[in-house]
Amino acid sequence: MYSIRSKYRAIYTASINSCSLSAYIMSNKRTRTIDSFFMTSSSLATKKPRTSTNSGFEEGCDETILKKRDNDTDNLPTNYSSHPTYPFPIPHLPSSISHVPNPSTTTTTFPSSHGRPITDTDLDLLYFEPFIPRPASRHLFEFLRASLPFYRVEYDISRSGSKQHIRTPRWTTVFGLDDTSRFVASTIDGSLVPNCAPGSYRASPRPLPQCLEDLRVAVERALAGAKEKGSRQGTEDGEEEPKRGDAEEEKDEDAKFNFCLVNYYASGADSISFHSDDERFLGASPTIASLSLGATRDFLMKHKPLLPQTTAAPSPAVGKPLKLPLATGDMVVMRGATQANWLHAVPKRSRRNARDGGRINITFRRARVKAGTENYYNYNVGAGPVYRWDAVDQEMKPWTKEKP
Repeated sequence: MYSIRSKYRAIYTASINSCSLSAYIMSNKRTRTIDSFFMTSSSLATKKPRTSTNSGFEEGCDETILKKRDNDTDNLPTNYSSHPTYPFPIPHLPSSISHVPNPSTTTTTFPSSHGRPITDTDLDLLYFEPFIPRPASRHLFEFLRASLPFYRVEYDISRSGSKQHIRTPRWTTVFGLDDTSRFVASTIDGSLVPNCAPGSYRASPRPLPQCLEDLRVAVERALAGAKEKGSRQGTEDGEEEPKRGDAEEEKDEDAKFNFCLVNYYASGADSISFHSDDERFLGASPTIASLSLGATRDFLMKHKPLLPQTTAAPSPAVGKPLKLPLATGDMVVMRGATQANWLHAVPKRSRRNARDGGRINITFRRARVKAGTENYYNYNVGAGPVYRWDAVDQEMKPWTKEKP
């Protein structure tokens, strides 16, 4: 474990080139909850801020902390998530920030803002602006970029009778398992394995590492709190609570996630075209929570084309296109009929905005059947090489396992 800590020290320290996560934690050692991570840096500084010309996060940080951050080891992760399907151990959030607040408590600074509903024809969004405070979300971006394995998936498709080779225009990784199985401890070595017959999956499902599990729990709690607040507000306004049907029950279940997809957009050249997450393995009205970290990117939405009218009846209404400039820490939750009727995309950026420092997008979702597991691992892990962030060259590079 010593060698892992030594290696991680180099990656972790070099990747945070301004007011590092180390500095952030050093100034808040007394509070060991995830809330302490999602506090603004200004509330943590205890001495006069140093003056800096850097555009990063050194400005406003304690000078003593900045001097000792590179030599301090207390704030480095001491625990790691390991699994046979992980190419390397994935560090937990450092000890000062690794504990999600107790679900029985109601006092928390997380999320950073109330979710704002956005509705239109067949559109149901909840927009947190932000969900995680800006400085803290930037540190989280750097931590996850340095800590997770990524892949550049390639595959072939057939279009109009011709074969086409696709290279995914972004870095991806995925963790999770659908509703038909769950992870249990292996009787052989104690590692977590799906409780199904060997060979049930072509893919090799892997559990969420603790750093992403902490975020999943926090997002679920925030959505449950938003729902409770909405129900309470409706009751206070004199509205009768509607009877709950199958659709409402399914919507509640969707807000408990079993998959985490992570996309890393290295620059403005990385993108994702218009699409909808309307796969049958997600159910009829899936809830998908999409958290943004790092550079601001436009999130575009437009209504799906309507089918041609076969009668003289008036055409149904179509919602107006929507553009949300998602900044670091923002979260959009897509619910209800959104996926069935709307498309969304993150377009390329060009010219002066092309090199934007990178963006990570984390989406939490619920796959109901095995087809979801197979799909997500096929298109987000694939069979290609593993990549890991190189803090010195500031880019993803192929990772190879060191010989013992």
